[in-house]
Amino acid sequence: MKAITFPGDRRLDIIDLPDPTPGPGEVVLEIKASGMCGSDLKFYRAIGGPASLGFKAAAGPVVAGHEPCGVVAAVGPGVDRNQAAVGQRVMQHHYRGCGVCPQCSTGWMQLCDEGVKEVYGVTGHGAHAKYMKCPARTLVPLPDALSFETGAAISCGTGTAWGALQRLGLMAQHTIAIFGQGPVGLSATQLASAMGARVIALDISAERLARAKELGAHETINPSVADDVVAAIKELTQGLGAHLSLDASSSPEARAQAVRCVRTWGKACYVGEGGGVSLDVSPDLLRRQVTLIGSWTFSTVGQADCARFVAERGIDIDKLFTHRWRLDQAKEAYELFDKQDSGKGVILPS
Repeated sequence: MKAITFPGDRRLDIIDLPDPTPGPGEVVLEIKASGMCGSDLKFYRAIGGPASLGFKAAAGPVVAGHEPCGVVAAVGPGVDRNQAAVGQRVMQHHYRGCGVCPQCSTGWMQLCDEGVKEVYGVTGHGAHAKYMKCPARTLVPLPDALSFETGAAISCGTGTAWGALQRLGLMAQHTIAIFGQGPVGLSATQLASAMGARVIALDISAERLARAKELGAHETINPSVADDVVAAIKELTQGLGAHLSLDASSSPEARAQAVRCVRTWGKACYVGEGGGVSLDVSPDLLRRQVTLIGSWTFSTVGQADCARFVAERGIDIDKLFTHRWRLDQAKEAYELFDKQDSGKGVILPS
């Protein structure tokens, strides 16, 4: 089979690999959609590959792609039919842990007490190929009402947004400020709006703000134009500030604004990876009783909950995608994605 790998330094190879065969407790998926995530750019750009970013060194090239969605093509020994059956439509939770610790047994394999064993698409072969092998316990059913592209989005970016909104305890009466309208931020905007909340979307890209409006944002703010972002949010909220905020940008300035823009007793959540932030703890947090939350992806349970919510509410997650690519177009796809001024892309290996 053909597969995409990231040697690093903005290079991409399409290599030939044998089709995988499932071992005990494993399945092979025929990948129908493999989302392109902002996290992929870290490995696409990295000089020295994932090992240079602190991940374990692999013995050879690793297939990229950690937003897998497809159908079960083969089942290995010891897999119960209730876990997986040939032809079943599934998403995949792209981590492997020990499988038995309190974290793994509740679907949080990335938080495994023994340390995560595999991150698919980073240290283990991922979904930018026709086939992908993984443990049956990492599968999450894909509702029939949802497309494979939507399943791929829920398998990371949209699922991450869902997890953050759940951590924040978002309710319909809330106003939430969402900083960064890339795929995760746009997903948060779309989901929060569907939950009945009022969304203030922020981004320095006029194109992304226009998309946020299309996906349910009530108001938009461009921080590169606004004189004072926090004041602008307070002006939209009767001087009080937002109830909640979510930062998906990783910008130090946006992170500080996300804390300062919420009202007394408000909550701010950081989703964007990497980097730092500088806060004045007393006025920004303590003396306003502000809660600051970190949220990292989601559990298998949360992934399934998100998929059911999207299916039941008829949310058109496919609107996130502006580009669909074949495997042989991967070089062009990632060169465009690297500019980070377009919408979400997806690889369709089959």
